[in-house]
Amino acid sequence: MKLYTRTGDDGTTGLIGGGRVGKDDLRLDAYGTVDELNALLGLAASTGGDLPLIAQVQSDLFAIGSHLAAPGGGTDNIKLPALPDAARLESEIDGFDEKLPALKTFILPGGSELASRLHVARCVCRRAERACVALARHDAVAGVPDEVVTYLNRLSDWLFARARLANHDAGVADVPWTP
Repeated sequence: MKLYTRTGDDGTTGLIGGGRVGKDDLRLDAYGTVDELNALLGLAASTGGDLPLIAQVQSDLFAIGSHLAAPGGGTDNIKLPALPDAARLESEIDGFDEKLPALKTFILPGGSELASRLHVARCVCRRAERACVALARHDAVAGVPDEVVTYLNRLSDWLFARARLANHDAGVADVPWTP
């Protein structure tokens, strides 16, 4: 099978389960942003991030992207992250926070290379969440399962906490924002 199909040369793309939509469709924005987030997590993992934790999140994101790309179904064999997965992220956030000094102010994103990459991923995660909310409002029938927005919301918190831990582990202090 060839990698290229030429079917998208007209500005449309195929969805899982059939049907074609414009490449500027809200659905593509949502799952494309989830895919971008997934790639950024791969980049973060390449700098020594928690490989098993990041791999699990990447797997969750791939499942979310698959469901977003299949408004008519066709993903029955792909488990969508659910509330227990969001609870898993919360538990991991709590574990990260136990190792960190309490936040008393807003901090600037950055620091170590890993932390900086995780902060960029956090921003893209927030954009993915906004894209999914927009899609849900636009297409109430085949839109976005509630658990997707919950998961992405929690994941952005996870990325923030993990970025802080990356700085802490590297001996880099958080830089407080001074208004």
